[in-house]
Amino acid sequence: MNNAPVANKLKFSAAISTPTYIGLINRTLGDPNRAKRFIASITSAVAVNPALQDCTPNTILAGALLGESLNLSPSPQLGQFYLVPFKNKKAGVTDAQFVLGYKGYIQLALRTGQYRRLNVVAVKEGELISYNAFSEELVCNWIEDEERRAGLKTVGYAARFEYMNGFEKVLYWSKEKMIAHADRYSPAFSAAVAKRIENGEIPASEMWKYSSFWYKDFDGMAMKTMLRQIIGKWGIMSSEIEAAFEKDASVANVSSSGEIFTEPADSEEPQQIIQQDEPSETPQMPETNEAITFDDI
Repeated sequence: MNNAPVANKLKFSAAISTPTYIGLINRTLGDPNRAKRFIASITSAVAVNPALQDCTPNTILAGALLGESLNLSPSPQLGQFYLVPFKNKKAGVTDAQFVLGYKGYIQLALRTGQYRRLNVVAVKEGELISYNAFSEELVCNWIEDEERRAGLKTVGYAARFEYMNGFEKVLYWSKEKMIAHADRYSPAFSAAVAKRIENGEIPASEMWKYSSFWYKDFDGMAMKTMLRQIIGKWGIMSSEIEAAFEKDASVANVSSSGEIFTEPADSEEPQQIIQQDEPSETPQMPETNEAITFDDI
């Protein structure tokens, strides 16, 4: 497909106001009021993310419209989906990759109306009493003090859902199992490197080389993996959830004819998610040819 840039030489703040972009947004969303809210929302999200401002406007807009099609918010605080900068070495540009957050998966599942309960949690040191994989009986002594919990070491991850008809599933993975899973399926993650980071053996000045989500937010990636496992194997898959599974970690773009299409992000490792309360410096891009994928998790 021809993916010639549409207003792609402009900064996003300028491109979003061009007739080409305005027309695409109005055609895609249909409702002028919804289009106005969308423009304000994505403009704000880009404005607070210095690294994202360097991305090709096409991929920012198309990725945001992809999230909008799933009725998810681009706000970093909500954590439903992210537009993550990554260096497309083949094209010599920085693109925005659409990455679904674990809270986005929860929103999509609850929206089906089939789930009475759905939750995923990091299990902290001292909380796990026992887990029987056959009977799916998970016994934990949950620590109520959230500040105390936040300071404790994570030992595992638990996910659970219950349908409206009472059917339920419980899944628990130890952190060791999760590390082995990430080490096996993510080409951008190494268990040996993670151990060195945990032991403080890698200087802070070299941490920019290790920008995989698994290094930057292991718990967040692990909880997302748990939801993909439990929903993908036993959950009810709506068309929205199926689309999310398919489009997660892809790059959306705009063709010369104004069509939105997606393709795998097969270039370089995306940068870490930049939250609004983080320093505003633009992080350096890693010089690797690795690509992070979520197809296996």
